[in-house]
This record gives sequence, C-alpha cells and structure tokens, in this order.
Amino acid sequence: MLPIVHHPAFVAELPKAHRFPMLKFGALADRLVLDGLAGPGDFHIPEPATAVMIARVHDQTYVDQVISADVPHKIAREIGFPMNESVAARSLAASGGTLLTARLALEFGIACNTAGGSHHARRAHGAGFCVFNDVAVAIRALQAERLINKVLVVDCDVHQGDGTADVFSDDASVFTLSLHAERNYPVRKVASDCDVPLPDGCGDVDYMIALTSVLPGIVERFNPDLVFYNAGVDPHGDDALGRLALTDEGLGQRDHYVIDQIRSRGIPLACVIGGGYSKDIEALAMRHAILHHTADGFHSD
Repeated sequence: MLPIVHHPAFVAELPKAHRFPMLKFGALADRLVLDGLAGPGDFHIPEPATAVMIARVHDQTYVDQVISADVPHKIAREIGFPMNESVAARSLAASGGTLLTARLALEFGIACNTAGGSHHARRAHGAGFCVFNDVAVAIRALQAERLINKVLVVDCDVHQGDGTADVFSDDASVFTLSLHAERNYPVRKVASDCDVPLPDGCGDVDYMIALTSVLPGIVERFNPDLVFYNAGVDPHGDDALGRLALTDEGLGQRDHYVIDQIRSRGIPLACVIGGGYSKDIEALAMRHAILHHTADGFHSD
C-alpha cells in the first residue's frame, strides 16, 4: 500500500470557535480508511521531532519557548494559535511525520503525510498557523545524516512559502519553488528561488499553464536527490482563505502532473498536505484526499 504517515497528535486542542480547521487531520485519516487506501492499523506512526532537530532550522530560544508553552504573546498572535502543550506536541509530531514521510519516500519512491506543509515558519519564529517548518526540519535532518544533498521544494499552497524561502535563502543545496496567489498572505513575501505569482480568480487551465512552464526545467536543471511537494488545497475556488479558482478536477490534474514529473525521473517524492480552509470538515478531508489517491496510483504502478 502507499506509505501514509499519521499520528493522533496531529489534531491539537483549539477553542471551538477557532477558524483553523484542526479536525481536518483526523477526518483525512478517516477518509483514507473509508476509501481503502489504508486500514486503521496501516498508518506509519512517526516519532516526534526532537528539539535538536528543530533547532537546526529555528532559533533555539524560540524552540525552547514552544516546547515549554511559553511563547511571547506577540509571536503567538502572529502564529494564530494558543501556544499550549497540545499545540507544541502537534508541532513536534507533524515535523516528525514529515521526516518519516521523507524516509519512506527514499525507501519506496513516494510517500504521503496526513499533515505537514507549515511553510510560513521562518528561522526566528512561526507565523500564519505554522509553528515549526516541518519540511525544513526534515531536510536538515536527512542532510545531517548524509542521506541526501540536493532537495527541491515544490510549494503549490495558495500562500507564498515565505518561511521556507527564508530558511534556505543562502543555501544552494535547496531549491524553493512557490506557485501562489499574488495578492494573498503574506503581505511581505520572501523571495523563493522561483516564485510564480498568480492573479485572483486563476482557474484550472491558467494554473496548469503556469505550472507546466516552470516545473520540468527546474527538475532537469537542479536534478535533486529528493523532492518535497506541498499539495495545499487552498487554491480551490471554495476555499475560505484562497483567492484562486481551481476545481477538484484541477487539483487532481495538478497533483498528477507534479507527481509524474518527479517519479518519471526516478526521484523520491515526499508529499505533505499544506493548507485548506473550510467549515465543512468532511468536504475538506475529501479535497485533501485527492493527493493520496493520486499518489496511490503512481505507487501501485
């Protein structure tokens, strides 16, 4: 079966009125079981990332503040979560989950997380519902173990991957690509190695024109040892925080294209789910599951 990573701690405790759809992570796992992509006991359960792993990416003081649930109010407000023990545990589990996803991708060619993609977390601290930058944590851990050298991050979340760009701004071993809504969060963007800003209302056809115009050349030129794919579903037209207009079919076409471009070259691919915002948790879980169904088709082949 497609290697899929999940941990119960991915669902942290938030106030009921909080606008972040935290329940989507558990709902996604349930959806994958219902759809037959995994049995209840088939998920790969990660070990939480250690403070040492996190500190390779983030300021040590900030790491200590998160783990001790003592984050300054100004930073907590920028993150957008109550910085309690449950949120800290979730952040460590999600980072460990993305690391395990990458290890499984190196072993089996492709693997998917049921969380991950916290791409607004910068070196100094988190932001935008992102506490730790799980993809960056995984990259640094694998590089430290000398399992990989060159890494490509393909970020298709509707928001620009400013945190990932910040972490790797002076690192030629990591190439960052971000396709995002030009007028969406963050207001102050950090330049990726390749940014593709898209106009409001961009739909399936124009999105795919933009994606196909940049991805093959980057993969060919950079020739990475591993690719991380942030498959955010917030470019969907019904997303509460997106400004684009992709359909379910468009998301599936996007995922299929990215996965095919990477796997057809024999490059391992680790997938994280990125952003997706809706009060309809079941609909959101089904939208995120498009990635796993698409990846399963490649794994089965």
